Formats: sequence, C-alpha cells, structure tokens
Amino acid sequence: MGIEKALAQNGFLLSTVDAITNWARTNALWPMPMGLACCAIEMMAFAGPVMDVSRFGSEVFRFSPRQADVMIVAGWCSYKMSHAIKRIWDQMPDPKWCIAMGACASTGGMHRVYGVVQGADNFLPVDIYVPGCPPRPEVVVHALMELQQKIRKEHSIAKD
Repeated sequence: MGIEKALAQNGFLLSTVDAITNWARTNALWPMPMGLACCAIEMMAFAGPVMDVSRFGSEVFRFSPRQADVMIVAGWCSYKMSHAIKRIWDQMPDPKWCIAMGACASTGGMHRVYGVVQGADNFLPVDIYVPGCPPRPEVVVHALMELQQKIRKEHSIAKD
C-alpha cells in the first residue's frame, strides 16, 4: 500500500524512529569538501548543475565543519595536512561520514613517498572509497548513493 493511499484511508502512518531518522539523514547529506589535489576539480563537477546532486539534498557544500556531516577527502594528503583534516573532522557533529575520493585518498595512489599518507583511512574512519584517477563525477554520485544505503541500515539508538 502506498503512503498516499494509507494517508487517504487511515489518516496516519506507522513507522519506527530509526526509519524516520535515517530517511531524514539520507536526504540531507551536507558535504564538507577537502579538495587537496586534482580530484578537487572532479568534486566541483560533482557539485555542478549537470550532476544535479540536489536530488540527494547535497547540493550545498558546507565550508563550516559544524554544518557538515559528510567529509569528502579528494586527492593525496601529506602528513602535515592530515593533522588539519583530523581537526576539522573532530569539529563535525555526530553522526558523520567520510568519502575517500580517488586513488590517492584511498591508497596514496602513485605517491609512494615518505611525506604522503597512504590512504585517508590512516587518520579518518572512511565509509566509502571512490576509485579512479581522477574519478568521474558519476562515480562520486554513485558513492553518495552507496552512503545513503549505508545510512538507511543504521540504528539511531545504540542497542546493548
């Protein structure tokens, strides 16, 4: 039975707190961009009008960590920069998620040198890895959809 039909017949809906909370979270993911290298250009294309990420509620990039809940780490990251990114991550409110965009953010890419972190998962809890060098904006949209699926399955209240 569809939602509209249930409302028309009964005047009310039954749901769970988890379902309503996760529905709201999945439809209002506000990205915090961390464009560190060439992947940042593709991240900008992801936010442009061609990809239409407004259908996911993610059209506005938040440059304040207190207003964002998804950090997109795009590009290779030096050890010096990783401390600043971690500080910004710590300022974001919970619940929060992380997307490692590109081969460099996921594994260090072609930068096998002492000054480059070999993956953002060395200092952040990464939820979704986006492959490619640089990844196409369509792949980033797919990663956002995967993140939405992950959020839909989460529990809003910790079960002991």
